[in-house]
Amino acid sequence: MEVPNSVFGTSRRCFSTTAARLHKPNARKQLAGSGNVPQRAGIANDKQVFLDWNARKTSVFHHFWLRDHCHCEQCYHATTRQRLVDTFSIPRDISPAAVDSTLEGLEVTWPDGHRSKYAWDWLHTHSYSPVLRTNEPLQGKKPVLWDAQSLDPLPIVQHDAVMESDDGLRQWLNNLEVYGIGFVDGVPTTVEATEALARRVSFLRETHYSKGMWSFTADLAHADTAYTTLALGAHTDNTYFTEPSGMQMFHKLEFNGEGGDSLFVDGFNVAKQLKEKSPEAYRTLSSALVPTHSAGDEDVLIVPTPRAYPILNHGPDGEIYQVRYNNDDRSTMDHLSSNQLEAFYDALFMWNDLLKKPENELWEPLAPGRVVLFDNWRVLHGRSAFTGHRRICGAYFPWDDYKSKARTLRLTSEDKDRLL
Repeated sequence: MEVPNSVFGTSRRCFSTTAARLHKPNARKQLAGSGNVPQRAGIANDKQVFLDWNARKTSVFHHFWLRDHCHCEQCYHATTRQRLVDTFSIPRDISPAAVDSTLEGLEVTWPDGHRSKYAWDWLHTHSYSPVLRTNEPLQGKKPVLWDAQSLDPLPIVQHDAVMESDDGLRQWLNNLEVYGIGFVDGVPTTVEATEALARRVSFLRETHYSKGMWSFTADLAHADTAYTTLALGAHTDNTYFTEPSGMQMFHKLEFNGEGGDSLFVDGFNVAKQLKEKSPEAYRTLSSALVPTHSAGDEDVLIVPTPRAYPILNHGPDGEIYQVRYNNDDRSTMDHLSSNQLEAFYDALFMWNDLLKKPENELWEPLAPGRVVLFDNWRVLHGRSAFTGHRRICGAYFPWDDYKSKARTLRLTSEDKDRLL
């Protein structure tokens, strides 16, 4: 998200800056320009402190905000990283008794004698007026969009590397964050070995399908087309859940027949193609609410809360973060006007055409021993029809727990302190 530059009056006091020792190299990189950090800080008025990073960058911090974000041991628990400060006991018109800058950071003494210290890299990371960071600190890796040709070779790590080292697990999850999909080769073809691999990521999500791992053949054990031999078009799972499972794993344990290859499509890439082809269709699929349900089993009737969501979902920054699409699970469209309905079907047909373009379809036989884990909020999956015997096992993963594991593998304890 772009943030406009703030404009400040000329009556405030400004202070020169000199180079200072920084906690982390990336902080120096962030402070591009002169490479300097504030050596003096001034109180510009009775509510704010101004920090001059260089001749072109100045941050403004409200006094109350600074006191509310003190990280001393009295105000912030160093182990749990939870706030201890009583926000509501702080006077709303609080003003520092003294403000000083050191090589390590900004020091503020408050009227009651309480002393707060703020590291320069922490202040730069959390500057809000203006925002100086280039992205959300905990957002993760920037997605790399792909089609069937560009995802060659496949992002693969070896089973032993994932099971025996954090480096192997880190590489697997890095592939997940970057491409939305990652493969593991050399996995023993048992449910037990697959579950052990899955639990390297996080605990598993229980659903009405299973209490963690599931393993099935085309026996209609559940009233769902996944439990048949029919072809399945590209879709995401759990559109009927308020929060669809974040990740999904497949491992084909046994196969004696023909067909049954797995299909994967980068939904973010197809969404980009739709936006370029028809901005109006993109807006329609980003706003039209689509009700969904799961009701095949006699003891199941699941619908999301709220009742419906768009196919393309975006965050406050306008970036797409989730695709929710399974045309088979769509409920009756009885809430749109005639004009809205026409626009929805027009956009849906464009979306479907792009999903089925051969260059967007990655087909993978998933031979026994190869496990795939993919982002169910981004990558659509399907399969070709098949004959014969096919047993597949897998699992769902909660989104937040997968992301937590990915973050903790790439961040140090010091990173946590700087970013929170």
